[in-house]
Amino acid sequence: MISDKFRQELRSQAKLWQAEGLIDTSLYQQLADRYQFNTLETASRNRFLSILISLGSILLAIGVITFVAANWQVWPREGRVTLLLSLFVAVNVAGFYLWRIPPSRGKNSHPNMPPTKGRNKLLGEGLLLLGALILGANMALMAQMFHIGGSSYGLFLAWGIGVLGMAYSLRLTSLGFLSALLVGLGYWLAVLDSSAKVEFSWLEILVRQMPIAASIMFIPLAYWCRSRVIFALGAIVLIFSLQVSIAQGLNLNWGAAIFCALPPALLWGYDDAMWPNIDSRLFQATARSLALVFLAGLFYFLSFHWLWQDSVNPSQISLDWSVLANVTVLGALMVFEWLHLGRLELRRPKRKGVDLTTGAIAIFIVITALIPFYHLSFSPIPQLATFLFNVLLFLLAVGLIREGLTLGNRQTFWGGMVLITLQIISRLFEYNTELLLKSFVFVLCGIGVIAAGLWFERHFATIKDE
Repeated sequence: MISDKFRQELRSQAKLWQAEGLIDTSLYQQLADRYQFNTLETASRNRFLSILISLGSILLAIGVITFVAANWQVWPREGRVTLLLSLFVAVNVAGFYLWRIPPSRGKNSHPNMPPTKGRNKLLGEGLLLLGALILGANMALMAQMFHIGGSSYGLFLAWGIGVLGMAYSLRLTSLGFLSALLVGLGYWLAVLDSSAKVEFSWLEILVRQMPIAASIMFIPLAYWCRSRVIFALGAIVLIFSLQVSIAQGLNLNWGAAIFCALPPALLWGYDDAMWPNIDSRLFQATARSLALVFLAGLFYFLSFHWLWQDSVNPSQISLDWSVLANVTVLGALMVFEWLHLGRLELRRPKRKGVDLTTGAIAIFIVITALIPFYHLSFSPIPQLATFLFNVLLFLLAVGLIREGLTLGNRQTFWGGMVLITLQIISRLFEYNTELLLKSFVFVLCGIGVIAAGLWFERHFATIKDE
């Protein structure tokens, strides 16, 4: 599917070619008809309209809930139940009716071009989003009316699963995003309220097996909706719940190694092509970006010397079979991913060379697992561990800068620059240094960032001209 950004750049370049005499008016018109230059403003306006409708739906839901709460005690129970069910059904039926109106497509449009969403379809999506919000209010108010006890995280998890069913049925990205938010919030509340006992067996199973459940719930939905947002949010819920599961159910020595190594290995090794009937890498870049963010945060956190100073006696934790299931299933998936990458590397033509980036990330992951394991299992190495993680952080930052320069990617380049600057400033405040030295380092960092930015923009302009 051709993106709007590509069409905007193509239109600007085509106008420039026409002004310079490289193409004539008829060829420009053919490009305009093929790529629908006349719908670019409409697409931008529809995106803005969809944001406004979503925001309006949220505010409208809050207003309806507030109105109902203000008159809740006055109305009889039968009237309250009728009102809640009627409102939920009416909003969803109206939203579905407007949403199912087929999108418009110009008579000269190309088959590869996405159809333009009409206002009725956008309004229908807004009403369906409003219906999903009303679903949560209905669940909470019904439980209150009929004196059904429960926890707040149980409400959010059940609400999220209900919205997830709507998202799968309607194939809507907005509903999938809302579902992932609700499930993630419900799991976070469950972690904070770990002292309370979960009241339903299915809810307890869901909380304990959240890493596997999140992968089953949101990854297929991301493919179904072709949404990077759902994939990224689902992956975040998966990795966060996996880390909580490891921290709560594994011994510290092995748990620390798995805690540090399994999430980035799982994310970096992900390849869409390993699944059957999928031949495009729609989410591989998103997964690898999350892996780099995880490694950057982990290296930065473990580069502080105070974290390694206190001697820790690994406590013996009774083996939790739910944690073992999570680690086993996702660990097996990680092994499968890297075997798939190995097979792709063997098929790579020799003239293209070796994928050095993946090799470097694999070395980073192995070292990240070995350092805490050796520190906790054999002999404490606080000074060496601090030094090694500072080196890893520096190498990761340099690698990001190099990739940004090679690919002309601003985000990657500035990510590396931020990591180096943050590392220098953190080490400066972590150790006792004179105020004059701190001032000198700040000045050098400022000058370096400005110079690097100017040089990169000049280098980036050179790459675009080539």
